[in-house]
Amino acid sequence: MAQAALAAGHHGEDMTVWRATFAGLSANLIGIGLGRFAYTPLLPAVIAAGWLSPGQAAYIGAANLAGYLAGAVIARPLAARYPVASVLRVMMLLGAASFFACGFPLSFWWFFVWRAAAGIAGAVLMVLAAPAVLPLVPAGRRGLASGLMFTGIGIGVILAGTLVPLLLRGGLAVAWGAIGALGLALTIASWRGWPQEAASSTNEAPAAATRRPAALRLALPVIGFYLAYALDAWGIVPHMVFLADFVARGLGQGVAGGAHAWVLFGIGSVIGPTVSGYIGDRIGFGAGLRLAFVFQAGFVALLAVSDTSLGVAASAIVVGALAPGIAPLALGRAHELIDDTAGRQAVWRLATVCYAIGQAIAGYVYSFLLDQGAGYPTVFLIAAGTLVAALVVDIALSLRAHPARRPAR
Repeated sequence: MAQAALAAGHHGEDMTVWRATFAGLSANLIGIGLGRFAYTPLLPAVIAAGWLSPGQAAYIGAANLAGYLAGAVIARPLAARYPVASVLRVMMLLGAASFFACGFPLSFWWFFVWRAAAGIAGAVLMVLAAPAVLPLVPAGRRGLASGLMFTGIGIGVILAGTLVPLLLRGGLAVAWGAIGALGLALTIASWRGWPQEAASSTNEAPAAATRRPAALRLALPVIGFYLAYALDAWGIVPHMVFLADFVARGLGQGVAGGAHAWVLFGIGSVIGPTVSGYIGDRIGFGAGLRLAFVFQAGFVALLAVSDTSLGVAASAIVVGALAPGIAPLALGRAHELIDDTAGRQAVWRLATVCYAIGQAIAGYVYSFLLDQGAGYPTVFLIAAGTLVAALVVDIALSLRAHPARRPAR
């Protein structure tokens, strides 16, 4: 009987972990997968219907990025003031509400506010969801669990490339409403999945965060981690923003060819987070992060020198896998660098802020270069160079990652 009770206890713990992991996956699917990537295939239809002009649509895209940056900044203060589980539920509801709201073309500012709200929700969910779940997961499986959670981003990319075009046959309002219904359904399904620890674990966070001895002791390596993560954002922006256009217009394969490349990117993004998390569990997250930089640099540069269908497909899949796949590696790296929970949460939040800043700036820089006549090969080479720089920064500063652990004389 004792063995049966013990087995039942382990089964109950596993179910709790899986429910929490599903909640984390749903959060990333709503916040990033749908909140960011569903807008891409909807944008041409929004312009064609006269809901927004092309110029207004660009400002709406900027509003989402600005909202994401704001959300990354306010995530931890929100978690310090309110139960984390409650913040996560509200942000998932906010994300779903933004989809419903965009189905009503009331005005430019209406869209602006709700796309900014979607960005805020996405960043808060990115910062808080995985750290709320990982304390429940055994140490040897945290990479796999975080990978599964970030798979939600890739699922959103797949849905954006496949489901949204089908929904548009019923009109824009139907498409936005269906996305909102999916977001609401995921919110309800994961409502009780958030661990109770997430509701109370931050009560001590303000006091601990003010000390952060580990973060201060490892200041230089942590700063290097921030810089490398921001450079990674620079490196993958061309694929995330321009891949479909590069294939459609740059290679002359038309809209169908661009859509095909985007679906391949989405397939990679579904697989990537779980695989990279598993690799991090096996070889360490610092080594996994450096390996990711190498692969990203090579396959981003591939598009600068190859225009073959095989080269485009390989680049789309690999970079698509590592675009969200870098997140579980970075989160695991934060756990390697910092010993205390509050310090880890602070580092992950600031890393997300750095990534958001790098991504936003890179988008404008690359757009400027293209507008000035630089070709896509030049853009991809610059992006590959920033990924090499991320590798160099990480290697150079990782040697000082544990100065306090040297034997005392």
